[in-house]
Amino acid sequence: MNFTDILLIVISSAGLLHGIAFAIYLSCFKKKKHLSNYLLALILVFMAFRIGKSVMLNFGDNLEPIFIFAGLTFLLLIGPLLKWYVLGMTQAKFKLSSYYYIELIPFCLLFLASFFVSKKWFDTNDNNVIIVFASVLIFTYLHLAFYIYMTSKLVRKTNRLYPKALQTKSQKTILHWLNMLIIGFVLIWISYVLNIIEDSVPYIIGPIMYSVVIYFLSFKAFQLKITDINGNVFKKNDDIALFNQISKLVAGNKMYIDSNISLSSISKLVGKSTQKTSEVINQYAKQNFNDFINYHRIQEAKKILLQEDREHHTISAIAFDAGFSSLSSFNSAFKKFEGMTPSSFKKSNT
Repeated sequence: MNFTDILLIVISSAGLLHGIAFAIYLSCFKKKKHLSNYLLALILVFMAFRIGKSVMLNFGDNLEPIFIFAGLTFLLLIGPLLKWYVLGMTQAKFKLSSYYYIELIPFCLLFLASFFVSKKWFDTNDNNVIIVFASVLIFTYLHLAFYIYMTSKLVRKTNRLYPKALQTKSQKTILHWLNMLIIGFVLIWISYVLNIIEDSVPYIIGPIMYSVVIYFLSFKAFQLKITDINGNVFKKNDDIALFNQISKLVAGNKMYIDSNISLSSISKLVGKSTQKTSEVINQYAKQNFNDFINYHRIQEAKKILLQEDREHHTISAIAFDAGFSSLSSFNSAFKKFEGMTPSSFKKSNT
């Protein structure tokens, strides 16, 4: 064995050991015990078995067929675990119901079948053996690809349910992490599939790619503190419903046109304290109450400024029609949101 082989073994094995160490930390030493952390630990452990098989197959001689088949079948286990992990990270109080375990049937069947694979049968050049092995190989990789696709759909669905503008910091962190995790699995999957297709890349590239991905993901996991949060950050939030109610009153019913509108009057209408109303507007509109109201007033003023039948109206009249009580406040707000005066806006759009 030359120096290059030793170096490749060290690099590929380092990621494997790092993954196992990370799994032990998640399952044994993490103070906050989350189901999602246990699922991530299981993914890392079974991926380590799968990568270990690849390293031994690449550098070892006369590897037992049962070990080759068993390592291959772990891909059928990793797919469902990945899906459950994503569910645990995007659904509040996620639990593994009994029907989820049905997804493990393909793994159980092929794992048991691997015990009946003899070295004599595996080493033969019989066409039937080649067809069976190729079928199992293709099925396992398509199975994992299907689950990677399913998890990406779950992440996209969560993004639709929780628009980016309304996401909390923790929600954004989880979705960012899950996108990186899925990309990591895609890279590992591609490196192995390219090896199958006419040996486009060396077989050892798979374990090396895994090492690179696992080091990067573990670094990001600690940087984002992803192991401290789970799907409970996506629990039904009454604050979102309250903000939608406020937006409907202010924008939908055009209450911003009333120059006397106040935080107190809006709070009374929604049945909340002024502090709570202000807090919700700050969180989801990313503006204080005055800017929130003035923003809608400016959008209204822009529409009026562009109406042909209002071209002879003075800027003051348009300001009052939009809900402002003075021309100076209108000019200041307009310049703040549009970066120009109302007159300049009208000229540039005429």
